[in-house]
Amino acid sequence: MYKVGLMRANLLVAAGLTGYLASTAATLQDALLLGLAALWLAVTATQVEFSHRHPATIPWQLLPGLLLAALLWVTPARHLTWFWAWAVLLMLPQPRWMLGLTAVLAAASWWQLLELLGPEQWALAGLLLAGLMLLGLSRSLALQAMRRRIRHRARLIPGLPLWPGQQLPQDVQRERQRACLERVHVELLLLRTSRWRLWSLAERLCALTRAFEHCYRLDRRTLGVLLISPDAQGAAARRQALLDALGDRARARVVALPRLGSVSRERRALARQAQPLEIKEVADHAG
Repeated sequence: MYKVGLMRANLLVAAGLTGYLASTAATLQDALLLGLAALWLAVTATQVEFSHRHPATIPWQLLPGLLLAALLWVTPARHLTWFWAWAVLLMLPQPRWMLGLTAVLAAASWWQLLELLGPEQWALAGLLLAGLMLLGLSRSLALQAMRRRIRHRARLIPGLPLWPGQQLPQDVQRERQRACLERVHVELLLLRTSRWRLWSLAERLCALTRAFEHCYRLDRRTLGVLLISPDAQGAAARRQALLDALGDRARARVVALPRLGSVSRERRALARQAQPLEIKEVADHAG
């Protein structure tokens, strides 16, 4: 977390330097491309935070690759040193298709340097770039593996009881044991909403739940929460109050733990569900 401020400062410094290069550019195309690069760096600096809300797999990283390719294509002589930045771009965690696209753009920018460098220097530059990109790729794969391990055990937003969906089956087993030992009523509430409303709904849901109740992000449109109440009647009243507080923002499915067989199956049922709310209570309370 302490590295976020340093990273933001580095991005802002890079944005300032790139902006200066844009102001001294000889051509309008050069100035426009460098200005877009400076804007991307500045906006990225403002969005940096220690959170998994904006994962690195978002194709926001597509823009710097396209800008770099455009700079090397439009004014290769002036920005030749930026040619080595392809290896840096590969170091960032990103989807596989973006790794492939970055490699294609790098190869294309290298190919069009043939006339500028000459055959010997051009071939040597290609070999060096390939080696650096392999190092960058190995770093990217290591970071992605580390991210997967972190997401399996870490909260997705610091300070909020929001956990990755991989944690839910383990917690369900724990709450089953609690329900038997303490004679309490536990149920899983699933909420499905649009992708752009998921995080605001998650923050609202976390604010309305108790400290010992965890919320889960199951996918880009689905949230879950294990609600714990003294009995089924109290659970129904609390559930309704919770849904009323959330407003008409999501389709909901409620499954009491004794009726919960598979979380994945209930998620698929929620995706196909036509009604705004469906409840699967224990047998003696089923309607």
